[in-house]
Amino acid sequence: MAEKIIIATDKAPAAIGTYSQAVKVGATVYLSGQIPLVPATMTLVGEDFEAQVVQVFDNLKAVCEAAGGSLADIAKLNIFLTDLSHFAKVNEIMGRYFQQPYPARAAIGVKELPKGAQVEMDGVMEL
Repeated sequence: MAEKIIIATDKAPAAIGTYSQAVKVGATVYLSGQIPLVPATMTLVGEDFEAQVVQVFDNLKAVCEAAGGSLADIAKLNIFLTDLSHFAKVNEIMGRYFQQPYPARAAIGVKELPKGAQVEMDGVMEL
């Protein structure tokens, strides 16, 4: 098996449990879930849904860059929402961060997320 390389950056929230921000194996990077924590304070960006989505994308972007890639290298993106009625807003905001060809994606409604977040995203990046 290829060596596991742990990816860590202070430009994204520190891991708050028994996990890494990302793990690189070969040319594949497995991105842990990001919630809308502000890296400097480790607190939620606020209650505004759009602000939370933007913070999550910014956090993912920072981890992608720390791994030597960018959001454009994400092959699979998983989006977890506590309210699926916000899906159109997620699509709109995602359009600011991604250009075609878009990654494969899943949007999943969940009962709750850590720290009361309304959105969480994880993914797989291919370098």
